[in-house]
Amino acid sequence: MKKSNVYNRSLIEASLDPLVTIGREGKITDVNEATEKVTGYLRQDLIGTDFSDYFTEPEKAKKGYLQVFRDGFVRDYPLEVHNKDGNIIPVLYNASVYRDESGEVIGVFAAARDISKLKKVQDELRFASLYNRSLIEASLDPLVTIGAEGNITDVNRATEKVTGYSRDELIGTDFLDYFTEPKKAREGYQKVFKEGSVRDYALEIKHKNGHITPVLYNASVYRDDSNRVIGVFASARDITELKEAEKILKLKLDELTRSNAELEQFAYVSSHDLQEPLRMIASYLQLLERKYKGNLDSKADKYIRFSVDGATRMQKLIDDLLEFSRVTTHAQEFKPTDLESIFAQVQSNLEISIKENNALISHDPLPTIMADKTQITQVFQNLISNALKFRSESQSEIKISVEKRKNDWLFGIKDNGIGIDPKHSDRIFDVFKRLHKKKDYPGTGIGLSICKKIIERHGGGIWVESELGKGSTFYFTLANLDN
Repeated sequence: MKKSNVYNRSLIEASLDPLVTIGREGKITDVNEATEKVTGYLRQDLIGTDFSDYFTEPEKAKKGYLQVFRDGFVRDYPLEVHNKDGNIIPVLYNASVYRDESGEVIGVFAAARDISKLKKVQDELRFASLYNRSLIEASLDPLVTIGAEGNITDVNRATEKVTGYSRDELIGTDFLDYFTEPKKAREGYQKVFKEGSVRDYALEIKHKNGHITPVLYNASVYRDDSNRVIGVFASARDITELKEAEKILKLKLDELTRSNAELEQFAYVSSHDLQEPLRMIASYLQLLERKYKGNLDSKADKYIRFSVDGATRMQKLIDDLLEFSRVTTHAQEFKPTDLESIFAQVQSNLEISIKENNALISHDPLPTIMADKTQITQVFQNLISNALKFRSESQSEIKISVEKRKNDWLFGIKDNGIGIDPKHSDRIFDVFKRLHKKKDYPGTGIGLSICKKIIERHGGGIWVESELGKGSTFYFTLANLDN
């Protein structure tokens, strides 16, 4: 008998889990060292005390051991041991009855498994799950997760709203079923599995009631702990308003294009049709001036002179307006254009003016670009001609610089002329805007407007940097042929 008792104690102490025996009255009859450790009490202090006293829920503990007496056992019965120091240890109890030699139940043998680590993992998983759901639900965009077979594994409320189906109805169904183009939707998520992600993939979601919502999908794969791809996470951005705005913008652009074409045609026709009658008026006024100058009083001579001058200026304005309209109406297609030959042509055209002003003109090596040759010639000629016209008292010096950038060429035409007040830097590119009196600097003020229109047609921009009395530099950009 003594040998048997020693054997039983060895069995009890061999377990790393807390083991306890309980009598029919619920009193502890024996414990192992692990029980002492988990409760904080010694074996002699525990034996004879109520089993229920060592748990956060005594009634639940009592109900548990009574269940064992009634049913013969319990499995994974959850309880929380409160340690003498106040610590709480979550455990799962497994217990069964034990009997005397006559088969009568005399007590319960119970083993507790400490599940603190398991509980912690479960809590972390639960928190992660709640956190993930909160992230999903925080988005105003429809979000969906898709398994490897294309079935929906989760959605947020925005997805329920855009499809008209509940989360429970959507989970497990085919992702393709909710689009106007299922084949395109399949190609989209297959592309994600193949490439890892897609950006701005255009699809149309069909609502339960038939409403169509255009969206752009952005999606990427997600992986398990072993880095194996297990699904796709996809978000859809509703672009209904963007689509509507694009429609309106297209209508406005079409209307503007049509209006501009009509306006340019009107300007061309009007200018052309005005040429002949104005030429006749100017001719007869000049004849009148030559025949009757000095034969009438001084006022008559003055009036005739004003009339001739006005008619001549009107002719020049009409000629310039006609030239302005021809930037688009008489445009040529872009071809490789050698700017070195363009510059040589401009120098030849302005030879007399260059000599009269004793001007020094230098330039960096000029590239070949894609351009309308006639129009680019006009730009260089207008800008160099202006540099000669608005000279200072010093000898005219004009330098053409060139800088090759990533997507374009930057040109600069710098002079040492009278300069421009910076407050007029934008105004000078408007049609017929002049900064000086006609008697000081002749012209209609349309040259820079023509340059601006030509440069913009070539996809570039033009601007000026200048100060009064310190010269000006006109910059413009043109596309890089290498790109």
